[in-house]
Amino acid sequence: MQVVVTRKGQTTIPAKLRAKFNIEEGSRLEVVEVAEGILFRPVKSTVDLAGSGAKYASVEDMKRVLDRLRDLDAC
Repeated sequence: MQVVVTRKGQTTIPAKLRAKFNIEEGSRLEVVEVAEGILFRPVKSTVDLAGSGAKYASVEDMKRVLDRLRDLDAC
């Protein structure tokens, strides 16, 4: 696939790739310089990360950790 860069440095991500990577209006992309050129990758939101720590701690463990952190912030 090829795209055109405008004079303002903007381009359009092809619809097929936007759908594949769930990129929609307002999505944030990280721009990374790699040996081959430029890499754009979606930035994961907190919603995307929900449950990603499930193999490390139970819900109850996480609640205890969060409560402890809240207590420390209150000091």
